[in-house]
Amino acid sequence: MAASETSSGIVLRNAFGNVFSVFILILIGVLAFSIRLFSVIKYESVIHEFDPYFNYRVTQFLTKSGIYEFWNWFDDRTWYPLGRVIGGTVYPGLTLTAGSIWWFVNSLNIPLTVETVCVFTAPIFSAFASWATFLLTKEVKGTGAGLTAAALLAMVPSYISRSVAGSYDNEAVAIFALIITFYLYIKTLNTGSLFYATLNSIAYFYMVCSWGGYTFIINLIPMHVLLCIVTGRYSSRLYIAYAPLVVLGTLLAALVPVVGFNAVMTSEHFASFLVFIIIHVVALVYYIKGLLSAKMFKVAVTLILSLGLVLCFAVVAILVALVASSPTKGWSGRSLSLLDPTYASKYIPIIASVSEHQPPTWPSYFMDINVLAFLVPAGIVACFSPLSDASSFVILYIVTSVYFSGVMVRLMLVFAPAACILSGIALSEAFEVFTRSIKFQLPGSSMKPQIDAAETSSVSVIPENDVAKTDKTEDTLKERPSRKNRKKDKESVAAVEKPSIKSKIEKRLLVLPFEASIIAIFLLVLLGAFYVVHCVWAAAEAYSAPSIVLTSHSHDGLHVFDDFREAYAWLSHNTEVDDKVASWWDYGYQTTAMANRTVIVDNNTWNNTHIATVGTAMSSPEKAAWEIFNSLDVKYVLVVFGGLVGYPSDDINKFLWMVRIGGGVFPHIKEPDYLRDGQYRIDSQATPTMLNSLMYKLSYYRFVETDGKGFDRVRRTEIGKKYFKLTHFEEVFTTHHWMVRLYKLKPPKNRIRGKTKKSKKLTGTTPKRSGAGKKNPWL
Repeated sequence: MAASETSSGIVLRNAFGNVFSVFILILIGVLAFSIRLFSVIKYESVIHEFDPYFNYRVTQFLTKSGIYEFWNWFDDRTWYPLGRVIGGTVYPGLTLTAGSIWWFVNSLNIPLTVETVCVFTAPIFSAFASWATFLLTKEVKGTGAGLTAAALLAMVPSYISRSVAGSYDNEAVAIFALIITFYLYIKTLNTGSLFYATLNSIAYFYMVCSWGGYTFIINLIPMHVLLCIVTGRYSSRLYIAYAPLVVLGTLLAALVPVVGFNAVMTSEHFASFLVFIIIHVVALVYYIKGLLSAKMFKVAVTLILSLGLVLCFAVVAILVALVASSPTKGWSGRSLSLLDPTYASKYIPIIASVSEHQPPTWPSYFMDINVLAFLVPAGIVACFSPLSDASSFVILYIVTSVYFSGVMVRLMLVFAPAACILSGIALSEAFEVFTRSIKFQLPGSSMKPQIDAAETSSVSVIPENDVAKTDKTEDTLKERPSRKNRKKDKESVAAVEKPSIKSKIEKRLLVLPFEASIIAIFLLVLLGAFYVVHCVWAAAEAYSAPSIVLTSHSHDGLHVFDDFREAYAWLSHNTEVDDKVASWWDYGYQTTAMANRTVIVDNNTWNNTHIATVGTAMSSPEKAAWEIFNSLDVKYVLVVFGGLVGYPSDDINKFLWMVRIGGGVFPHIKEPDYLRDGQYRIDSQATPTMLNSLMYKLSYYRFVETDGKGFDRVRRTEIGKKYFKLTHFEEVFTTHHWMVRLYKLKPPKNRIRGKTKKSKKLTGTTPKRSGAGKKNPWL
């Protein structure tokens, strides 16, 4: 009776715990969604940054024209005169996801616009990512750690920076795909289920559709498989978790047009194939071991290893031959810059010029993950007690992501989930130790006597058995089972009781002093409160402002700078539909999406020569620049200038990258020509090449009229060349705060009819005619 009451109590407690966990997960999802709405509440529902505008434009086309037109869409408004095949050069996961959401809500007669769906896609998937983090961490260390990790990820600033409302970029759905792929891999590893293995391949396919960072998955999982094999942790579950992923996942990845045969032809994927061969050799060895005797097994292993080595060498030789035929050894530029942080700055300045490809500073770690940086080491220690396949994967995940985040600040986004998982494990384990210590020492607690009784009973097992052997008077009156069955019963009881007694004793040894436990819990709660305050501040102030609408606070109140939309609106209403606009590649997506005008280069950066041509034009004198732009059929040039209002991300600060990229293709552009004693200057000490460049003239034209001095608030100096005129360009529009300036190319002058070198020679020998001294009306 007591046993049944105890079992029913346990069932009721588990049911209540599950319901409570679901309720907490719902609250975490609401938190993850709502904390990302500051941008909409403080500003407006608008797309942020630069790349999201291209994604928004593509989604608009998808919803209007359909999926087949999307795959075959040739966009002639970008990369003039080359154009771009959108369906074969874009990761379609984000676009298809938002388009599907739009179709679904409109089928329910909910009148949402495409822009509204795009704005709120990232907050919705941040909630999904939090729930996926719960599932992953639960597989590693249990429900408590899973809930803690999910709550941490819902608020972590690093993830908020790429998933606020309006941040319609690939990472909005890719982080969810990354975490759910890792969860299904761990789930398959723990269960050995082919069902979860198939779901894992599908999740990997969604990740491939969403983001180029899928190569991190297809390299991290093989590393973990190889680690398990080397450390003697191979099992059939490991084989089931990995082999279907490589076969089915690679086939599905090849279906994505932007990936195609790169899934089997590039070096980023070769590690998975090599480990695929190794795991089959190991599986064959384990299979033969179960069939043969020890002596025959040694002979068979020798034969298998010999054949396996020959096969591995053959595969490696083929891979080396394929890799050697490529100038980059089969690696993409971004991958090489991760393996060698100096590679991009040496050979591919277009990659090094992107701010999110720069290495992070130490303060950025504290800004993006805050107190999690101090909890991660404790989480790593907790994963070693005990060490399992799942916990070893999390350790490998954090180690690799820390390295990559140290090379490229953008990959802090990959590091954030790992930091949240390990911090959740550390906090959960710490709270368990401290709360257990308090429970053991509370007055009237029944847990201490139970442990003491368990310890006593475990010590007194042998004497009780001895006494039972001597006292046989009552045993003869009862029906006793056979000796064989009695032995099995004793073994089953011992198997159940001994581990529980041992675990209770171990937990009893981890009891800390009562006062220390209370203080530790208070400090952990204080640490969590500090983390929450920092995350809310980061979401509200640091990462909520859209880059297209800028604000600043001063003594006379709030100032709003809406110059970008002002300039794009002017282009849309005052220029012809077929006019071409030249600017640096940062503003290409916005110009195409908001002004609906054709651009020369944009943020896709697939053609380095085309970008170098624009960089060369900006770096050249006015006449040479006019000839370059005129050859590209350019009508207008857009320049971003922040010298008046103090906007630091303007084209003058980016100008040296234009010089470097242009000089990489056109050798007559040399960076030292724009530097004075190795320093970049725009004042009176600037070089003549710098002062005569088109970028300098278009940025500072009439700038001295603003204050009479020409003081640049970004560079904090007076400009060197204040008074000059433009001969080949004319200013057509400058925004209210001078942040965006538009210039039109002047038409070419008519050819001069009259004197040529040949005619001059002839006029020297011929006699003068009447009226020869009159002025030529064509001159």
